[in-house]
Amino acid sequence: MTNFHGRRIVLGVSGGIAAYKSVELCRQLVDAGAHVAPIMTEDAHRFIGPVTLSALASEPVHTSLWDDSSPIPHTRLGQNADVIVVAPATARIIAAYAIGMSYDLLTATLIATRAPVVLCPAMHTEMWEHPAVRDNIALLKSRGVIVVEPQSGRLAGGDIGTGRLADIAAIINAIEGAVQSSVKDMAGLSVVITAGGTREPIDAVRVIANRSSGKQGYAIAEQARRRGASVTLISTVEREVHSSIDVIEVETAQNMHDAMMKYAPSADIVIMTAAVADFRPVRALDSKIKKRDGVPTLELEATPDILAALGQTKPQGQTLVGFAAETDDLIENATDKLKRKNLDIIVANDVSAPGVGFGHSTNAVTIIDRAGGTEIIDLADKNSIATSILDSVVRMRNNR
Repeated sequence: MTNFHGRRIVLGVSGGIAAYKSVELCRQLVDAGAHVAPIMTEDAHRFIGPVTLSALASEPVHTSLWDDSSPIPHTRLGQNADVIVVAPATARIIAAYAIGMSYDLLTATLIATRAPVVLCPAMHTEMWEHPAVRDNIALLKSRGVIVVEPQSGRLAGGDIGTGRLADIAAIINAIEGAVQSSVKDMAGLSVVITAGGTREPIDAVRVIANRSSGKQGYAIAEQARRRGASVTLISTVEREVHSSIDVIEVETAQNMHDAMMKYAPSADIVIMTAAVADFRPVRALDSKIKKRDGVPTLELEATPDILAALGQTKPQGQTLVGFAAETDDLIENATDKLKRKNLDIIVANDVSAPGVGFGHSTNAVTIIDRAGGTEIIDLADKNSIATSILDSVVRMRNNR
């Protein structure tokens, strides 16, 4: 269990059927040493009683802006919090927060804080997928709000779909990341990160590609930003990202190579998360290959080895991190790659394992450094994996 000793966490509970899960979340946070100050909306009272949360939390439930004991409760709660988590977060709360509308104690506290905010949406599938909700979520993410997206499963109406509150473990992992991000241990550092899988054109329509979604690279970029770094993200995929992260769009291995040769030399830390194609067609046609012309023969050639080039030209003091997506002999292959390409750290994962690697929201990795140190990170969400990777980078730099 994560140690939250001495941390002040405001737990906001809004009016959704998943409110009952906030009781267990509160209990686990208190057991981990956190001081939990609960806020319940008026609608939340329809699902759980305030006495329950008051009994489990560190102080009685707060419900009103008009508190005789504290004339400005939203300011006190917002200013004193290390992190604010809203679980569940309804579409109404999300919309109000996005437009800065204060209509009750919870929305006022969200607006009156500079602490990290963790939103845990829970609602019916049709609501979660509505364009207005998606736009509000994207806007809040761009402002740095941490969103623990809902899971797919059986909903209150009995049907199956995406919208149920994330598991308590995933929420606690996000809170841990938010607490850690308040420590700016990467302030003043510049970080270049790659994300996604390259696409090598065959003709005007078809490409050679891989299953990389870019989720892990984007998670690392966001965590690095939260820890104070200046982040440049070189990516083949388009995902929601904080406005302060400089995104360089590329497509092919050659595009990524050229961008890295431009941006990497001046960076303190370079993290090559992207899945770069090893081969590309020698000739890419400008027009579409027609099926009626028969099965084409593709002649392939090697793409630039970006990681090897970075290792050969690595400036003194730079920390270079590579990834090894393997299906066999994970540690042996990763260690060999670390040595051959002059890396400081390599992050190895077995992409054949359930829930690991490409396309998943979770990952499990082994972090190996050039001194032979090994750290095994069991299956966790990719934000947690990103935190562990950056922890290793910071430790290595501090030990120099």
